[in-house]
Amino acid sequence: MGWLEFIAAFAVFFLSHSLPTRPGVKSRLTAAIGARGYTIAYSMLSLAVLYWLLMAAGRAPVVPLWDWAPWQNQVPLIAMGIACTILALTIARPNPFSFGGAQNDRFSTDHPGLIRWTRHPILAALAIWAVAHIVPNGDLAHVILFGTFAGFAFLGMRLIDRRKRREIGAEWDRLRSELRAGPPFHSPASLLDLSIRVILGILTYAALLHLHPALFGVAPYLG
Repeated sequence: MGWLEFIAAFAVFFLSHSLPTRPGVKSRLTAAIGARGYTIAYSMLSLAVLYWLLMAAGRAPVVPLWDWAPWQNQVPLIAMGIACTILALTIARPNPFSFGGAQNDRFSTDHPGLIRWTRHPILAALAIWAVAHIVPNGDLAHVILFGTFAGFAFLGMRLIDRRKRREIGAEWDRLRSELRAGPPFHSPASLLDLSIRVILGILTYAALLHLHPALFGVAPYLG
């Protein structure tokens, strides 16, 4: 299949992320399977197509852009620890600036957590994952793959900023000003919640290391 499979996987990936989210399509799907069912189905579809895209990149013709060196494996090893921590500390927490927030009305600039440093932690984790994986994958297909995801993450931050600023108006500017005026580090609202999230981040990172060879055929800790 070569490049044709890679191109097809990319096309299906973008279609699977655009068509189901169109208001008309989403409303019909939600009416048929419920909001929770839609979220589960959309998440499973996204993961399945992403996995196909990653595998297709590995099967594409190898066009080397730079040589591999053992030290390059250390970059994603370190970066993924950071990405897993960011996700663990921010998923399902109040965040009126981006998507994926929960109970945004409870957001407080007194305890913003990592939102003090990035308004879009999920996209920041995606960018870290993508950029870090470019380093040890110096062939054309993988550079296109991970470079596209990195660009998507950085562009997404700007687009969501614009949309959220339109949606909540002056409140967006007020919250951002309060974050900037506050101290760079804040005490956590709950030490228990912080501890649980850090543990979950460590477990997620360990699980990814353990499953990586089976899922992707590469042991990231070797080399």
